Amino acid sequence: MNVVVAGAGLVGRELTRKLLDHRHDVVVIDIDHEVCDSLYAETGALTVSGSATNLAVLKDAGVHRADILLCLMRNDVDNIACSILARSLGVLRIVARMRDPGYEQAYGISGITGVVRVADLLLDQLMMEVEQPPVRRIMSLGGGDAYVYAIRVPKNAQCVGKSVRQVAEASGFPRESLLMGIYRKDEEKFQIPRGDYVLAANDMVFVIAHAGDIQLIASALGS
Repeated sequence: MNVVVAGAGLVGRELTRKLLDHRHDVVVIDIDHEVCDSLYAETGALTVSGSATNLAVLKDAGVHRADILLCLMRNDVDNIACSILARSLGVLRIVARMRDPGYEQAYGISGITGVVRVADLLLDQLMMEVEQPPVRRIMSLGGGDAYVYAIRVPKNAQCVGKSVRQVAEASGFPRESLLMGIYRKDEEKFQIPRGDYVLAANDMVFVIAHAGDIQLIASALGS
């Protein structure tokens, strides 16, 4: 996949490394020439020094050929301006990081297809660490409407020995949630479970759920 990353701050640099590890073709834009040189030296990623709010710079970065543009600049106004220009060059998928929720409406009308709300992610993660330490959020879906969580089943959990169907049909289990996968470490096996699959202690269960439902699911799995 051809990916253009606008903004080589901490998030932009780390994301660039992960994208390259996954063998994507990445071009990074940053206004700081030294940052561009440093990132190229560290990762080998192609870099373009300049403002991603400049049409010529976007063209130099080949944004018109990108499968997706990631707007990760420090300023919401810059992210919005970059998105509008990219749309004019035919970019279909644009994901931006929003710092100030006051810009949410502006993001919505700028043509951005996905918004990552920094404050929401941070608060959710902090609450997760405080209230549900055995639970880990893996990724967001639908712009943050739902998430994939990983939950480890404790040894003495009531769900041990029960089938996926029994757990999902139990009273209190959120109906819009789905047990999508189970990793059993001692067998080194990832299972996409059917209803009759039986849970065991120490299983890592992967769940799709709304953020507000995760405590109910964690309770059902004994975490």
